[in-house]
Amino acid sequence: MATNGNTKDMYTNGNDIAQPRARHAQATNKSLARALNGEPNTTCTTTTTHAQSSPPLPSNRSTPLPSDDAPPSEKATSAARRSVRRQQRRLFPTVDYQSRLSYFDPKSDYTDFRGFFNLSWVGLAIMGITAMLRTLKETGYLLNFTQWPLFTENLGELAASDVLMCLSTALALPLHLLFKSAGARGILRWELGGMVVQSLFQVTWVVCWLSWPFVREWTWTAQVFFTLHSLALFMKMHSYAFYNGHLSTTLTRLRQLDRPIGPQTPLGDAVRYPKAYYFDARPAPDADEKNDSTQSQLSPVMQLREDLAIEITSPMGNVTYPANLTVRNFIDYLLCPTLCYELEYPRMPQRSYMELFYKTLAVFGCIFLMTVTSEEFILPVLDSSHARLQTTDNFIDSALIFAETVSALLFPFMITFLLVFLVIFEYVLGAFAEITGFADRKFYSDWWNSQDWLEFSREWNIPVHNFFRRHVYSASRSVQVSKPVAMALTFFVSAIAHEVVMGCITRKFRGYGFVMLMLQIPFVALQRLPWVRDRWLLNNTIFWCAMCTGLSLLCALYVLV
Repeated sequence: MATNGNTKDMYTNGNDIAQPRARHAQATNKSLARALNGEPNTTCTTTTTHAQSSPPLPSNRSTPLPSDDAPPSEKATSAARRSVRRQQRRLFPTVDYQSRLSYFDPKSDYTDFRGFFNLSWVGLAIMGITAMLRTLKETGYLLNFTQWPLFTENLGELAASDVLMCLSTALALPLHLLFKSAGARGILRWELGGMVVQSLFQVTWVVCWLSWPFVREWTWTAQVFFTLHSLALFMKMHSYAFYNGHLSTTLTRLRQLDRPIGPQTPLGDAVRYPKAYYFDARPAPDADEKNDSTQSQLSPVMQLREDLAIEITSPMGNVTYPANLTVRNFIDYLLCPTLCYELEYPRMPQRSYMELFYKTLAVFGCIFLMTVTSEEFILPVLDSSHARLQTTDNFIDSALIFAETVSALLFPFMITFLLVFLVIFEYVLGAFAEITGFADRKFYSDWWNSQDWLEFSREWNIPVHNFFRRHVYSASRSVQVSKPVAMALTFFVSAIAHEVVMGCITRKFRGYGFVMLMLQIPFVALQRLPWVRDRWLLNNTIFWCAMCTGLSLLCALYVLV
């Protein structure tokens, strides 16, 4: 296969092994290409000799070969005729053999497997249709969900409470304006009393709203939605308050430099707040050298003033604190699919309402499939196991029933987990991104290729990962905490949040989720050993086995124990 240098770089992996592609290149006739390019035809002499030694064909089937001084157009036409006749006389078509990789080869760079994604949806649709037909045969109704009353009960009270909860987060704005107006020496300035007041408000807020479903005795479906939304709003409010608090301190220092410099003027380095990942603020090497040369020409006060001014300006350069302290900006932040506050975000030039419609439709489709999976494959197993455990007092029999339950829930919970992942990170967040024009749609990475739990935690839920990295890990590092301790503290806070969610769903605070999440730390240490960390297939297999087992094990522990 004749290719030039650029084509070789595109189709090979450096070892002259062709990579698979969706479209196959069309074979090129060499003699025809030479004639079209006006190059001398090296096969002309051979063909002429062969024609002289062979019996001539009838004049009605052949045209004489052009002479050597014939125009290029006649040579190209003759080459085309010979190519067509050669293909017609060939009894068996030739096969082009070369060094190539299969599509599923680990060394292949082919990544377009959208057909399998569509196949998964077809399989789930078949599962749903089969369940509906079975229900129609047994009950006479196409749909007969026993959990349907759980979705409709407390619906009005849930909506009203959720609206009030969202409105209560807006108290962070007047509180911050109060802290900002305290000035450089007020007791309520952010670094003194403002942070304390804001922290007490946040603790009171989250305790009250997490307790509200227990007080009202809502169903678990309403409670799980309200709990997840309250935790998301809590993280949003925390990021909004603490980032703006940092900016208020920075602005106060910048204004102090406008007055005559005295002994009481703070001249320490400007504090850089950790940026979220959707703003890659790392400059290029040339920019670093340019900045270093510029900084060396400035006086320390001028350099400090410039650093402070840059810190209170958005990374895109369009908004400067405190111009962002408006109700409109706060509402926009609540609707944006992110947990880390910034002065402004990258935006799409226009909305796609058809995309919004498809994502909204997909949300209800995923909820329907999750309900079918629960009705058909999860609830019957749990009900049967619970009844069997009530009739046995033997530890061995109970252990066997428990193990059988875990094994029966492996695949259904894996399907449920994947549907939950899709409905949240692809469709719900994508729909809100379409509503707000939020341009950064990278809510997850290729977590399915994770080799350990630390990599999984970074890639499967990027908004939460950015929040913990910015407001837990980096905040811990800023007070001189070592990296291992900061990472352990981040896992600890995440484990508490997961246990709160599991406890609100099952109304059992047993600590199973907390312990299993904290066990990820020693597992990560084991998988980072030199003789294990380079074995991608082994580590990814261990990850998936632990994922499938952990989900069903947690369910069995919280429901049956």
